[in-house]
Amino acid sequence: MDTLSFLFDGFQTALQPHNLLFAFIGVLIGTAVGVLPGIGPMSGVALLIPVTASMTSGLSPEQAAASSIILLAGVYYGAMYGGSTTSILLNTPGESSSVVTTLDGYQMARQGRAGAALAIAAIGSFVAGIVSLIGLVLLAEPLSNVALKFGPAEYFSLMLLGLAAVSGLAGKSMTKAWIMTVFGLLLSTIGLDNVSGVARFTYNISYLYGGLEFLTVAVGLFALGEVFRAILHRETNEGEIAKIGRILPTKSDLKESAGPIARGSLLGFFIGVLPGAGATLASFFSYILEKKISKHPEKFGQGTIAGVAAPESANNGASGGAMIPLLTLGIPGSGTTAILMGALIMYNVQPGPLLFDEHPAVAWGLIASMFIGNVMLLILNMPLVKLFAKIIQTPTKYLLPLIIAISVFGVYAVQVTTFDVFLLLAFGLLGYWLAEHDYPLAPLVLGLVLGR
Repeated sequence: MDTLSFLFDGFQTALQPHNLLFAFIGVLIGTAVGVLPGIGPMSGVALLIPVTASMTSGLSPEQAAASSIILLAGVYYGAMYGGSTTSILLNTPGESSSVVTTLDGYQMARQGRAGAALAIAAIGSFVAGIVSLIGLVLLAEPLSNVALKFGPAEYFSLMLLGLAAVSGLAGKSMTKAWIMTVFGLLLSTIGLDNVSGVARFTYNISYLYGGLEFLTVAVGLFALGEVFRAILHRETNEGEIAKIGRILPTKSDLKESAGPIARGSLLGFFIGVLPGAGATLASFFSYILEKKISKHPEKFGQGTIAGVAAPESANNGASGGAMIPLLTLGIPGSGTTAILMGALIMYNVQPGPLLFDEHPAVAWGLIASMFIGNVMLLILNMPLVKLFAKIIQTPTKYLLPLIIAISVFGVYAVQVTTFDVFLLLAFGLLGYWLAEHDYPLAPLVLGLVLGR
């Protein structure tokens, strides 16, 4: 009962007009951040910290902290919604956690089902967001205690599970899937070793000391690889622009998506609780799980709605789960939550076991605002489905330069170096060659994620 009364007080904080405005601004910017590859929620949140500081300068310290974290958190989970848009329409993952969505989302778009894919992504994201918040309210304390017990052995087992599950991402050949996984693991070793500080495979190139930027690899393989395919096979692609069919999902789509959304939401939430696991891993695991239990696993990668519903639900569920170690233990589970933690500390609010006692308005106001923000995102995204879906009808001669521009801008924005642009081009060519020879790209990306 105490929890419900605290949550009610949180809604009183979140429903104040200026906090509603802050939540809306946050989710709106977050959606835009998610759509544009390379910016990412971490950069978006970091850039907005000084802006929120000036916007809340006239409020009391407690109110300023609550309002700022409401806006910044909105950017965080709003980006998870937006990341699916370009993944589905342009085969260009807006976020690393949306890489898996490209596998079936883009195929659906090419079949004229972009509207259904976008709508299911929005619905799945909304359901996962609400489920993860309910879990946050009810299970924060016990789950945080379990997460604390995860040591090196448990994390190694989790990574091993991910590698063992690579069969779920295999295409026609399991051998090729394993080759791609090992290749991804090898790519992840590039850079300075975290323990010894020894430079590995850097060849005295300073840009490689930090390792390969994940988004550069993903956007190159998927987006530019698709661009090269379209250019080099233009004679067979003329007139193949997909017609947009039904904008909203059918009853059959909703029925087929219900299970994946539920499972993805729960799986994503529990993986999100583990510091360091993250939304990307959650989306991969969710996709693999759905393919394993599906009666028609051969449809995955060909444009099945479950292949969109599961990962999109999982990455949003993970964003809610990641709040548990941040708020209850003061342990950031990712770069973005670390920045959120820094923002709280800037307002003299220390995340951890005493947060809910010392700053209940901040903690419960944030949780309540996330409920409201998810509703805002659903209302914001659903009407835009029809508009976004029309992108797929853009003629190839206009669409390809758009994809290239978004890809180059996004990758350059991460580290502001032209070296990444050249890497993007290299991985684009590699992605085209691998796709032409039936090497699955997803295991490579999974290997890169697990090897970090």
